[in-house]
Amino acid sequence: MSPGSSKYAYLSVISFSLALYFFIAISVSALGSSSALVKPGAFLVSRFNLASLYIPLLLMYCGFLTKANRLPKKTIILLWISPIPFLTSAIFLHIVFNNTTMLAPRVLVTAFGRFPAILLFLLLLAIEIAGIAGLSRYLEGSDHSLFTGKVLNRIVNGVISFFNSETSGSTVSSNGEQGKQVNEIFSPAFPEQPFEYHGPPLQEAPEKLAFPGSPMAEPGISDFISRVLNSKSELSADCTDSIEDSPDEYEDIPEELEPRGSEPIGPKPVPAFRHSEEQYHVPVEGLLDVYPEPRIIAIDETIRKAANVLEQTLKEFRIDAKVTGICKGPVITMFELLPSPGVKLSSIVNLQDNIALRLAASRVRIIAPIPGKHAVGIEVPNKKRSIVSFSSIVESEEFRQSNAEIPVILGKDISGGNKIIDLTRTPHLLIAGATGSGKSVCVNSLIASVLYSRGPRDVKLLMVDPKIVELKLYNGIPHLLTPVIIDTKRAIQALQWCLYEMERRYSLLDSQGVRDIKSLNIRIRERELATDSMPYILVIVDEFADLMATSGKDLEAIVARLAAMSRAVGIHLVLATQRPSVDVITGLIKANFPSRIAFMVAGKTDSRIIIDTMGAEKLLGRGDMLFTSAWDPFPSRMQGAFLAENEIEKMADYVKSLGEPDYIDHEMFIDDEDEHLLQREGDGDDPVYEKAVEIVVSSRKTSASYLQRRLKLGYNRAARLIEEMERRGIVGPANGSKPRELIHVP
Repeated sequence: MSPGSSKYAYLSVISFSLALYFFIAISVSALGSSSALVKPGAFLVSRFNLASLYIPLLLMYCGFLTKANRLPKKTIILLWISPIPFLTSAIFLHIVFNNTTMLAPRVLVTAFGRFPAILLFLLLLAIEIAGIAGLSRYLEGSDHSLFTGKVLNRIVNGVISFFNSETSGSTVSSNGEQGKQVNEIFSPAFPEQPFEYHGPPLQEAPEKLAFPGSPMAEPGISDFISRVLNSKSELSADCTDSIEDSPDEYEDIPEELEPRGSEPIGPKPVPAFRHSEEQYHVPVEGLLDVYPEPRIIAIDETIRKAANVLEQTLKEFRIDAKVTGICKGPVITMFELLPSPGVKLSSIVNLQDNIALRLAASRVRIIAPIPGKHAVGIEVPNKKRSIVSFSSIVESEEFRQSNAEIPVILGKDISGGNKIIDLTRTPHLLIAGATGSGKSVCVNSLIASVLYSRGPRDVKLLMVDPKIVELKLYNGIPHLLTPVIIDTKRAIQALQWCLYEMERRYSLLDSQGVRDIKSLNIRIRERELATDSMPYILVIVDEFADLMATSGKDLEAIVARLAAMSRAVGIHLVLATQRPSVDVITGLIKANFPSRIAFMVAGKTDSRIIIDTMGAEKLLGRGDMLFTSAWDPFPSRMQGAFLAENEIEKMADYVKSLGEPDYIDHEMFIDDEDEHLLQREGDGDDPVYEKAVEIVVSSRKTSASYLQRRLKLGYNRAARLIEEMERRGIVGPANGSKPRELIHVP
């Protein structure tokens, strides 16, 4: 038995045991078990799918190799290459089973589509397997052993050459015949025929070659050289023998295949930013309903007849015009009309009711002229409306490949194209419409867009629902900063907290020398200032009119200041109301909300209040909307995406299962006891005032947020404590984004 056989037997037992364990763990995990004993198998299945069975197969094969006590070069080369098809097959199986939670499958499916990506990876896997098979055939004719006699000869020859380089040339040549024989024995190439050595005895050669102080004089080295030179049977062996005929001790000679410590020295590059949706993913299948796609096909005979009726109607009123284009959408068909020279557009606009009568349409809306075209647009409702499903848009390429910071699905335009906006560009959104017009569905569609596109580390939600029943399904999702607010007083406190948070974020922007939250997050990632980037905050108020009725001017001032300044720090407002009156949508609020959505309203006045023009009174309801934005103030008509209540409930339940919310109620709200304490005046009325002064003096930090964390107070109470210290001359006045100065120690 060779010296290393017991070691190889020990390694083979370990390899077989690990292979058996991983095979059982992977198999049990693939069947859905979540036992603690199979956690490694569950991890491998989640990362590599069924391709993870490669791990136990590789361990088992290594066990056979160590048990056989052989290291074939061909097998080692193939093992080096085998991870390539293993990783390819893992990604291929992820795509086949539609598991896009990992980054690589999701990017490929997004870029090529699922079926083309499957074909691409199937072809790539076939090419890799064929390449490995070809390499295996190529290696058949080559030397299969890793440690052959030639390799061993080079190792020993290198040792002797090193020693010879340390000795003098005269010493080696003192015995010319003996030196000649040594050089012949340790030449790099073996002779073609086996030979016998018949020269003089060589036992004394190491002693003659050595001189005091040289490496050859060491006893261990001399003995080694003596054993090599005296092994006559080994020197006379056939040099063409394979490794199977070589002594076992050759197996123990190590060979460094790869240099260690070859990693580049220096700072490692900062990894690219990845949204937390790599871990956060909400599926569509099983949560959202699938509706028949709207049949937006070529213009049929019915629409052509309607175009002829339209031209004939205008001729009856002595208006010469011709239909030059027809655009059919899911709800509306728009006829592009080119009037003859000299025709007043107002004469066409005044015929809305006559055109509706002749076309048997409920309502007709005329756009005179269409922006950017030499035509007048006449929008006529379709005889049969199509449902624009939220699921069809959330699975579209436009939504998946959107570069928006907060992509929001609105619906489809009159040509059937998907309408997706970036909420950070709006930067705030005002939604208004009568009861039953589709306002609440639009708000739910907006929230669902955020839940499908961004995780709780990217976007935080603050919801206010005075009607109590509209947004209650979202209680418990991890995006929420606080449970859905239904109390008016707490809603005001939440908006005040947004003001304090806005000021805090501006201080961070100033300290880092950046202008907006996007640049700040880039700076955080580049300099590794924090583990997570600063999230956006989306404030959604479902019935703004109710808050205005109870708070009035105070609320208007808070909302106006937030809308004017919070865009740069990532705080965005969405206000919805079913009462678009001047006391709700005031001029100050409208000036800071350039992006607005108008649903069906009762009259022209309400339409002007919302979008500063008429047209919303001609809408059809049930999701029919007009959208004006900061980048395009002209109203564009579209049909909102439909999201049923059961879909919202299933989606919210799934999102709740992904994590627990991290509420900050204690920072945001002031309970009745705190409010009573704050209303008291005089020295020492607040029981924590002395403690707050002690903290400020000892830490020399004069910010309300620091007191809030140390004393676990609401932000309002901490801010009032700082103001009281300013009144008593302990701290200086506010100095913009810079901290207050400690001017007196009591």
